[in-house]
Amino acid sequence: MTAPLPLAGFRILSAEQYGAGPYGTMFLAQMGAEVIKIEPPGVGDTARAVGPHYLREGESLYFQSFNLNKRSLTLDLNKPEGQAILARLAASSHAMVNNLRGDLPDRMGLTYAKMGQANPAIVCAHLSAYGRDNERRRWPGYDYLMQAEAGWMAMTGEPDAPPTRAGLSLVDFITGTIMTIGLLGALVDAQRTGKGRDVDVDLLSAAVHQMSYPALWYLNEGDVTGRVPRSAHPSVTPSQMFRAADGWLFVMAQLPKFWTVLIERIGHPELAADPRFATPADRLAHRDALTDVLDGIFGTQPVGYWMDLLASHMPVSPVYGLDQALDSAWLRETGMIDSVSHPDRDEMQVLANPIRFDGERLPNRAAPLLGADTDAVLAEAGYAASEVAALRADGIV
Repeated sequence: MTAPLPLAGFRILSAEQYGAGPYGTMFLAQMGAEVIKIEPPGVGDTARAVGPHYLREGESLYFQSFNLNKRSLTLDLNKPEGQAILARLAASSHAMVNNLRGDLPDRMGLTYAKMGQANPAIVCAHLSAYGRDNERRRWPGYDYLMQAEAGWMAMTGEPDAPPTRAGLSLVDFITGTIMTIGLLGALVDAQRTGKGRDVDVDLLSAAVHQMSYPALWYLNEGDVTGRVPRSAHPSVTPSQMFRAADGWLFVMAQLPKFWTVLIERIGHPELAADPRFATPADRLAHRDALTDVLDGIFGTQPVGYWMDLLASHMPVSPVYGLDQALDSAWLRETGMIDSVSHPDRDEMQVLANPIRFDGERLPNRAAPLLGADTDAVLAEAGYAASEVAALRADGIV
């Protein structure tokens, strides 16, 4: 980018692992913050070992997905010497992030009560499975469990199928994003007042919050939103998948005007006069019949034909497989596929950040090798080379 990144000059420490926390802090790193990833000496973030694809032993492509633009510091936070180093780093940092089990931040000195002693302006963000202040604080937890308990799985899939999880770890990703929003809000206040604070978010709360309008429908009207065939919208139709001659098409006539556009462009304006489909309420009441009618029409031509006919006139999309989605020329045209240099792969393909500043995508660099920045970070904190060597010999770094 030609202009300075908005978080340039901010330092974020993060005792993070796996997906949710690292996903959130990667946004901070891509927006220019110096994100120092604190990892256990010798083993590092468990995500480094997640297969099946590796750049080298202990360096997985999975890890690259969540750790672009960061620095890696190996540090044993369970030892007093490690805590002393953390306190020195905290004095010159703006935030401390962790996504540990809910009972661990207090025990490991990662809360504002402890870190604020070194830096009253530091923001301490905590991402856990169930929170830090309740009887579940010691429970381990993962994304799939949250999808199950929050009701996502019961709302996903075909009506006659078992409850189905989302294909990606969306609870992890949204919780990491929410954590980052909370951290940035507290950071703005700390810049004004000189006083930091704790920021908490948990996976289950974030998953429940994403229930949004179905939650309010149930809480206020007792309406339990169920599963609908073809991944259809629960209350609007046609807004679902339809079978074309060579694949699937997702058509969304969310507004009455798009129903008119649809039937006219597919060459069946007579459907407007069918009493079963006259109004949005009529179409919803006769959803199955309408699906049969439109399947019969869409099944006569391939997906590409219908896309050419409908795209830009109403909301419509092909239903792609992973390979088709990522091979799309549109992603290259819009810059969503980027390449970075890694010691094991000169042109490693990565995803660009969806945020743009001044019309430009954010710059990327490969995730760090384990401990790649340990010597530099400690030198910047005032440690002599001999002190670093002694710390390494003692297994502190």
